Amino acid sequence: MKITLDISFTGTHGPVTLREAVQQLKERDLACTVAADTVEQKVTVFSACVERGFTPLRSEIMAAYYVAERDATSEAFDRGLITRAELEMQHAALARKLLS
Repeated sequence: MKITLDISFTGTHGPVTLREAVQQLKERDLACTVAADTVEQKVTVFSACVERGFTPLRSEIMAAYYVAERDATSEAFDRGLITRAELEMQHAALARKLLS
């Protein structure tokens, strides 16, 4: 699924496009930034969540969970607590859990 400004999803007050949602956030001074190194993961999880009909807030929660779990697993590997095979297996399991 390609994300466009006109993609529609369910917001707290019903259907809304991405363009409209961002405008609403800006009007309420609620715009936020995301570190460049996490944008791609957040977009992937956001896309999967929107495809499955989840709200944007739930998408953000899912994205945050995904990034936190992935980073915790990577840290365990970096500290020598798990093997590369275990790291790859856990990353694949996480992707299946959230993106399938």
